[in-house]
Formats: sequence, structure tokens, C-alpha cells
Amino acid sequence: MIDLTLSEVLDRLNNGAVTSVALTQAYLDRIRQADPRVRAFLTLTEELALEQAAAADTRRAAGGSAPLLGVPLALKDVLATRGIQTTAGSRILQGFKPPYNATAVQKLLDAGAVILGKTNTDEFAMGSSTENSGYFTTHNPWDLERVPGGSSGGSAAAVAAGMAAGALGTDTGGSVRQPASLCGVVGLKPGYGRISRYGAFAYASSLDQIGTLSRTARDAALLLNVIAGPDPLDSTSMPIPVPDYTAALDGDVRGLRVGLPREYFTAGIQPEVEAAVRAAVEKLASLGAEVVEISLPHMSYGLPVYYLIATAECSANMARFDGVRYGQREDAGDMWEVYTNTRGHLLGPEVKRRIMLGTYALSAGYYDAYYRKAQEVRTLIREDFDRAFEQVDVIATPATPTTAFKIGEKIGDPLQMYLSDVYTTTVNLAGAAALSLPCGFDGRGLPIGLQLIGPAFEEGRLLRAGDAYQRVTDWHIHRPVVEEPTG
Repeated sequence: MIDLTLSEVLDRLNNGAVTSVALTQAYLDRIRQADPRVRAFLTLTEELALEQAAAADTRRAAGGSAPLLGVPLALKDVLATRGIQTTAGSRILQGFKPPYNATAVQKLLDAGAVILGKTNTDEFAMGSSTENSGYFTTHNPWDLERVPGGSSGGSAAAVAAGMAAGALGTDTGGSVRQPASLCGVVGLKPGYGRISRYGAFAYASSLDQIGTLSRTARDAALLLNVIAGPDPLDSTSMPIPVPDYTAALDGDVRGLRVGLPREYFTAGIQPEVEAAVRAAVEKLASLGAEVVEISLPHMSYGLPVYYLIATAECSANMARFDGVRYGQREDAGDMWEVYTNTRGHLLGPEVKRRIMLGTYALSAGYYDAYYRKAQEVRTLIREDFDRAFEQVDVIATPATPTTAFKIGEKIGDPLQMYLSDVYTTTVNLAGAAALSLPCGFDGRGLPIGLQLIGPAFEEGRLLRAGDAYQRVTDWHIHRPVVEEPTG
């Protein structure tokens, strides 16, 4: 059962071939077997999950229905869940149990989903490998010596290893798409404003977006159907209609104009990644899509612009974690010592690095030179995408420049780590939508991801293209073999 896609799980639940309790127990058994090696979960909610599954079975037996009734899912631990420890991967929030649910979480519960637990993340979603978690590093199910990506590495690893039918993550600069690529699953980052951010711990408020991790584009469409839509609790959520995303999955991409930006295929890309992505684009062309070479001339500025804007917003958002209102606190003689001890001892080095970078960029005498200039270049990047979408319907690029790297390989070199996001950050800066899906393996058997980018609220276009591609390829049906614990 754990090898089924989310849509297949739903079909079997609806036709009575399996109960939610049996299905949930199968995932819990898989977690017990695989997670000691993968370490995807920070918190497992076994008792709650079985209660929710039993309630789903009772509801279905009584003739009730809901879009995700009885489907077991996992949640990135930056999403508030009422009464369940929510740490954002940080020791400063160890033991914190929110009194409310994030809107996306509440929508899943209203749709009948079963929550298996909270997944590991880089601390406050700041990282590209899950090595920045305040608790432990998650391992890539395809090679346990390698990273799963980040910051939604726990969610991606859980789906890849068959420990959940799907999961939610967040994406500020690629944190859904990059781990999806490295773990061989599908990652969807909707357009900014498509999903409410209420209840998601803020890293960079103008860039953050909740996204999905799943086995297939169809699974992503099912999840997006549930969690998309405006929310009065989030003024940045857009008051626009939510289409039925599954209705667009007709397998037909004839006439779809696919842009291939020359700036994404330059020095630094792993040759196997470039070859796999180009082969995937050729496959779309064989289905009737039209491939057009395009240019995104300001793409090379994406990484520095992102790390100025994101860190500036981070420095403001992180001010609330001071040991006074919630979370852990280290007492001292006066208020300033409390702040210093709590933040100094309980926040990790990467979070502190980004707070300091952002504070510097916003400081007197530097604001215009750094933050304001970065916002001006962000406008140029957005305009690049706007012009491109006048020529093409979607843009195809690699999701990451390389396949998964070894744990510890880049943690001591922040610049090399940041370069892992070189193909994803511009999407967030532009507020666009993007989809990462498996398109091959390298010589070591590590997954490669294709990224499809579309206008902000044209997620259906991306899902249609991704679904058409997956109908004629089998990269997404491969599963990693996670070894049994030794000793």
C-alpha cells in the first residue's frame, strides 16, 4: 500500500478495497522500519493518526465523503498544528504547542486527511540540505550518506521513502522544489498568494509560499484543490477563484509553448542533469509541445538579490523569538541578558548568520545600497518573466544544478550551499508558480528534477504538462530501497 500514489490511495479508500485504519497503520509500520535511517520526522502523531483514520472510516461507512477522507499525510514542522509540538526545526521552540492550526493544515483536516506527524526542516526553513535543523540531519532515501535537500527535506524524504502519501512543505527560495528534485518526487510551489500563509512561521514574508510534495502531478493537483484559496487571515492571499486542477489533466500538451532559457544551461551544471532535462523537453516536444529558446537576462542576479531580500525580511521576522512570549527561555539578570542568552544559545549558526546579514543590509547608510537596490533588481527579474510569458506558456529548466551532495560536503561553505538554489530563487522573486518532477537518474542512481515555471496563478498549466510527461515516462514510479537498521 505504501507504494501507491495519493490518487491510487484515494481510489482504494473510496471503493472499499482498504480502510483508512489499515492504510495508516501500514504507513506507521513503514515509518518504524525506515525512519531510524532516514530521520524524516521530528514528531510522530501515531495515536492521533489512528483516531483520525477510524473517524474517517466511520464517516465513509455512513455515506459521508470528503476530498482527502482517510488519506495519511505529513506536515513540515514550520506549520502550526493545534496541540502538537511545532518547532520550526529550532531548539528555541522545543516543546511549543500552538493553540491554533495553520489555514492550510485546517483545510487538510476539513478535507478528512490523517496527519502522521511533523517533518524535519532546516531551522526556520533557512537552508538547502536539512543539515541546519536544530535536532538532526535527515538523510536522502536514495543514498543515506547524502542530503535530501532543504528546507523541506523531511517532507520530501518521507514521501520518497513511502512514509506518507503526500506532504506539505514551504518554499521561500526553492525549499519545496529543490528537495523534491534531490529525492525524486514532485514538488509544487504555487504562485504567491494562491495559498494562505497564515500559521506558517515566517522566514521572508514577500517570498514564502506553502507547497506540496507528492509522487505525481495528479497527486499535487488533488492537494492543491484542497489548500488553495483566499483567506481573511492572510491579506496576501489572492481573492481569485480556485479551479479544479484535476480537470486540466487531460494528457494533451499539443501547442503548448515551452521556453528553454539559455542562462540556465551554463558552466556549473552537472552534465547528467543537463542531458536529462533536455531529454525531458524533447519528450514534451514529441507530445506536440513547441520548444522555443528564450532569455532571462537578469537570472544571474537572482541569488544575490534573494539573499539580500530574504535575510532582510528574516531579521525583522525573527525579532519575535526573544524568549518572552513563547518558546524556550534562558533566564538572566536583566532583559537584555535574557534576549542575548536565549537567542545566542538556542538559535543555530545559519539563522544567526541570516539575521546579521539582514540587519546589516537594513542598517543606516546601507539600506539604499543593498536592500533598495535588491528590490529594484527584483523588479527587473519579474519583468524578465513577464516578457517571457508573452512568448511561451511554460519555462523548462533544471530544478537543481547537481544531484544530491554528501552530508557535510557543503555545510562549512555557505556560498556553495547557497548555489544549490541558483535555479529556484528567481521564481520566488517573481512570485511565479513552479513544478519540479523526476526526469532521470545520474550514474550513481540519484534522482534528477525537471522544473517547469509558469505565471503566478496558472498552476493548472504546469500540472497538465507534468501529468502529460508522467503518462509517457516512468521516472516517478521508481522507489528507493532503504536498508534495515544494522546492529
